[in-house]
Amino acid sequence: MLGIELGQIPAINATLNGIATCLLVGGWMAIKNGQQQRHAQFMIGAVAVSALFLAFYLYYHFNVGAVTRYERQGFIRWVYFFVLFTHIPLAMLVVPGCLAAVWQAYKKQFDRHVRITRWLWPVWMYVSVTGVIIYLMLHVFH
Repeated sequence: MLGIELGQIPAINATLNGIATCLLVGGWMAIKNGQQQRHAQFMIGAVAVSALFLAFYLYYHFNVGAVTRYERQGFIRWVYFFVLFTHIPLAMLVVPGCLAAVWQAYKKQFDRHVRITRWLWPVWMYVSVTGVIIYLMLHVFH
């Protein structure tokens, strides 16, 4: 895929999650400071980076398989599985939540947009941050 080796994709995805986290924080700060245009730019960036992440993630798992084994034992194994088993269902909420939030912003129905993003933003942040943590636990601190 684009000259990228399959083994490089987890690191790329962790990087994309880190970038998404920064963009989400920037978008939050911009809207809190009344900078709607800057907020929109940050959030469009976050959606784009997250969409790219999803494309790489699906490509990787269709080619490698769905199962990734965590080999460490003890307390850290419980931490890993807690993070993973909270990350997965919340990650599945991000895509429809983003689509709904973007649609409401596009229609300029900002009251509905805000109702969605009040729960979506912290969920998306958690998924982005824990995506990096999962990568680190699997590939760096293993």
